[in-house]
Amino acid sequence: MPQSITSQKNAMAYDYSSLVTTTKRWAEQALAAGWINADTAQLLSDFDTRTPDTLFNHNGSRPLIVAFMGGTGVGKSSLLNRLAGKAIAKAGLERPTSREVTLYHHHSVAIKHLPEHLPLAQIKIAEHQNESRKNVIWIDMPDFDSTEQSNKHQVLEWLPHIDLLIYVVSPERYRDEKAWRLLLSEGSRHAWLFVLNQWDRGQTEQYEDFKQQLYKAGFAEPIIFKTACTEGLQTDEFAALEVTISGLATEHIVLQLEQRNSQLKKNQLKQSLQTVSQLLGSRSAFQQLPALWQEQWQSTASLLQQGFAWPIQQLSRHYADHAADLLTHSSTARYAAAGEKITLWDEWGQTRFDDALGEFVSHADQLGIPVSPLKMKLSALHQKAPKIVQTQTELAARQSLANPGNTMQRLFLKVMRLCEIILPLAAIAWVSYQVFIGYYTSNMSKVAYLGVDFAIHSGLLIAITWLTPYFILKKLQPSLEKSALKGLNKGMLKALNIIDAEVLAEIENISQQQAEQIKQLNGIIELCSVADLQPAIDGNSPLTRMLID
Repeated sequence: MPQSITSQKNAMAYDYSSLVTTTKRWAEQALAAGWINADTAQLLSDFDTRTPDTLFNHNGSRPLIVAFMGGTGVGKSSLLNRLAGKAIAKAGLERPTSREVTLYHHHSVAIKHLPEHLPLAQIKIAEHQNESRKNVIWIDMPDFDSTEQSNKHQVLEWLPHIDLLIYVVSPERYRDEKAWRLLLSEGSRHAWLFVLNQWDRGQTEQYEDFKQQLYKAGFAEPIIFKTACTEGLQTDEFAALEVTISGLATEHIVLQLEQRNSQLKKNQLKQSLQTVSQLLGSRSAFQQLPALWQEQWQSTASLLQQGFAWPIQQLSRHYADHAADLLTHSSTARYAAAGEKITLWDEWGQTRFDDALGEFVSHADQLGIPVSPLKMKLSALHQKAPKIVQTQTELAARQSLANPGNTMQRLFLKVMRLCEIILPLAAIAWVSYQVFIGYYTSNMSKVAYLGVDFAIHSGLLIAITWLTPYFILKKLQPSLEKSALKGLNKGMLKALNIIDAEVLAEIENISQQQAEQIKQLNGIIELCSVADLQPAIDGNSPLTRMLID
């Protein structure tokens, strides 16, 4: 075979095989991530890479592989024996049902890879030395319509390795239901020739009816040969069958059949991938998720804040009573009050949060979005939410207790604390000054000393300058309970916002993952869309009548 044709064959085989391998790898990771289920993954793993070329271990030309296929008693084995000129396939009254595969080929042809999972004892190989038939391998297939399940299994295992199927019927059995089902399922995957055998017992009406059935199956102008198991019949067309097959046994025709088969498999793979792509959800559906969650979370957050109002009040009292301990020791946000355990994020809160997530996932499912990846990502927040609430509420409570009141209150109280020190000192300094001046004046003028009234008034002045800021500080001191309550509410609001942001981040993450999955899938689909360098089939070639588009 010329190097160009060899290169085309290798590129074609590697191309489809690599596509199947890439598809399997994608299906495995998509299954693990929850984007597809096990059935879909199995569907994408069942693509068959076997071809007629896989029977041979070579890089050059190969024979055309032709198989006789048909129901019980139609004379397939007799036709092969007639072709060989001797009894190489079991036939006749002794064994009317064929249970084995018979390969008939030139002695120079080396078949290296027989189909797997087949009993080798039921494969018979017969060789010949006829050079005119060197480029054809003839196969006699078992009767696929028999009650033997192994027969059907062998037929299905061999079909991917066949280039041309010679579908053999008899006048009595050309309407066999099982045969037609197989023909319709395999129609586009092979080239077909049809043989109406035992024609010595047939009628023209049967031939026309058989031709009409083939037309309905998709063959616009099927090639039908009328043959008989015995030679000498004037209308026997067995010789024409041999000539037709010999004309097809060329490198060019074999390559055309291989590339057509490859392209059909690519198209089938492409259709399956496009179907799977639709299961991953649309881009517009994922874009609706953030707004969908925001709507869901607004009502849930409002409900949670209402439900947490009483536990927050109870906890704020405990914080106020144990403010010093809270500021110096760690806490678990679970405190005893009135003999009961107070927990902000209790079973009720967890249930409401889980309900919100569940309803959100349900809405996503209605949009056609795969919910398994969403559940896998959001499940982590089921355990994370209580810790977020605990951390944020305790932190906010500590901050509020460390700095109770508002800014104006804290500034005013700071001034009062300064006044509590400065005013008494100022009063004492003034009294001391008056005492010193009074003492000095009394010595100079012989006037009496300050006296008892001054002493009483001075004491009162000092007391008032000290007690007034003291009582103001006492009365205007911010309530620790109110500060703790304010902090807890602030922490709860921040915790709910963090949970909201965490969910939105996971939604964005899921959306990016879906985009990446679609990108990978579209990459494989684009490769499937790249057509092989398929030689054009001549419209006048008999091959065009053997194919279903």
